Amino acid sequence: MKKRILSVLIGFGLCQSGVWGNGKVESPSVVELRPFSGKDVELEASWIKQREDLDVAYLQSVEADRLLHNFRVTAGLPSLAKPLEGWESPGVGLRGHFTGHYLSALSVLAERYGDGWASQRLEYMVDELYKCQQAHGNGYLSAFPEKDFETLETRFTGVWAPYYTLHKILQGLLDAYTKTGNRKAYGMVEALAGYVEGRMAKLSPERIERMMYTVEANPQNEAGAMNEALYELYGISGNPRHLALAACFDPAWFLEPLVRNEDILAGLHANTHIVLVNGFARRYEVTGEEKYKKAAMQFWDILQRGHAYVNGTSSGPRPVVTTRTSLTAEHWGEPGHLCNTLTREIAESCVTHNTQKLSAYLFGWTGDPCYADAYMNTFYNGALPVQSRSTGAYVYHLPLGSPRNKKYLKDNDFFCCSGSCAEAFAKLNSGIYYHDDSAVFVNLYVPSELHWTSKKVELEQTGGFPLQPIADFTVSVRRPVSFTLNLFVPAWAEGTVVYVNGEKQDMPVRPSSFLRISRRWADGDRVRMDFRYAFRLQSMPDKENMFAVFYGPMLLAFETRSEVILKGSKDEVLQGLSVVDGEPNRFVLRNGVNEFRLRPLFDVDQESYGVYATIRNY
Repeated sequence: MKKRILSVLIGFGLCQSGVWGNGKVESPSVVELRPFSGKDVELEASWIKQREDLDVAYLQSVEADRLLHNFRVTAGLPSLAKPLEGWESPGVGLRGHFTGHYLSALSVLAERYGDGWASQRLEYMVDELYKCQQAHGNGYLSAFPEKDFETLETRFTGVWAPYYTLHKILQGLLDAYTKTGNRKAYGMVEALAGYVEGRMAKLSPERIERMMYTVEANPQNEAGAMNEALYELYGISGNPRHLALAACFDPAWFLEPLVRNEDILAGLHANTHIVLVNGFARRYEVTGEEKYKKAAMQFWDILQRGHAYVNGTSSGPRPVVTTRTSLTAEHWGEPGHLCNTLTREIAESCVTHNTQKLSAYLFGWTGDPCYADAYMNTFYNGALPVQSRSTGAYVYHLPLGSPRNKKYLKDNDFFCCSGSCAEAFAKLNSGIYYHDDSAVFVNLYVPSELHWTSKKVELEQTGGFPLQPIADFTVSVRRPVSFTLNLFVPAWAEGTVVYVNGEKQDMPVRPSSFLRISRRWADGDRVRMDFRYAFRLQSMPDKENMFAVFYGPMLLAFETRSEVILKGSKDEVLQGLSVVDGEPNRFVLRNGVNEFRLRPLFDVDQESYGVYATIRNY
């Protein structure tokens, strides 16, 4: 066994010195800015908080024993619960994946709200899953049998993504430990990692490399973000075996072209590969290896430049169609060719959430406003629109053509996006505030309260952004304290004005920058950001006269049951746009003899809509 593990270490270039033990790794100084923890940021009453409440209601409605049923049956333990349906039903290869997302969602809610229903349910879930793991006796824990891994290791296909599901379980338990301190969960993570290490130790580096070769349409060997979770584990344990194990899930065939800044995305299954890049990002954070930073940053540039729609989302039809899904969905196409991809199944929600995660990594390393711009755009126009504002249901895809409808998932579908959305909407307080030792950065304008414990500062944010172009801040301190408040000025925000204690500040405010206010703050000090909204059009990279309409930060959707065809020039379209009096979330476009109504995409629910419009003057 030891000889085989050593061969894996050598095969992946990881025979390097490391820290053994159970203390957290002293990471290289690669992170400039860190997000505040979930317990430090509290959402206040707003439509964003209502979206979280809808998600919480759904999470509460799912019965724990039904989530545990397949785990108990697989472990040979009795279960009287009714099995779940959809992708969590017995016999489906991905069964157990939603349970992992569920653990992560419970963990972030328990961290934020303390000893409530989420904390109690999380403890119950961990305790019962522990019994399942103990029943297996070898560290294994899943809702499907171990033979699925044997199929994967020998045939590389014929089974539905066992490591994808195992990653969700591993990450859910890891979140239970990092966010709530559940030591039993951490022991389970180490045992499960040990099980995976044992499997990998029996395989040659060549076989592992083949197992991680995922270039086909809808690859059945999709591994999820195993690398990211295991690098996070290494950051906690300091055990180089965890580092070596994580590296098994870093495919060189995908990594090396990104290091060379080559766009190889065409034809690849989007969510299979974007999560690998998040794993590269985590590796850079725990090891400081520059090539992984380069791969992550250049991938982000490649994605945004050639494959992303106006709201930062991506995925759609595959250039070479070999499966039913790849005809319309889930893959990346040829770079810069998007105008003919607007099927009813573009922009998979999982891809959107993982794109946000990558933008957050890169902002933390650099503090570059371009990543804050991308995150804000995706937050309001890619992530929030995937949830029904009335029922809390989620979509698998967010189509942007016309006419389109949001096709909401049923509560018992338990598709991949059911899990990623249920987790993501429990985290709506993340990404708002970052900090270093002496400054706080405000990246999103969401009604919330920040508790900056080390500075003994509380910062309350109010306002109706984005429907209203104002964000107000109030500082609460016991005694005056010096720090810098950095307020994000998005790229669209030409003409922004800032006020401190009611006085307009005479300072340059540049779009796509941070406005720095350094002072000794007193209790009750107030700051106001007054944004200037304007309409703008953003074209397809390969078709100038196919474009989407923005108003300030908001991507607008046409209220339509037919294709949106316009006349004139883009300048004439802009001149025909206006806000409906007294309705900040309703807009009108007068175009020739036609009049179109528009609203923010995040406000569209059951209505038929269209995002991209086309000018045709013939």
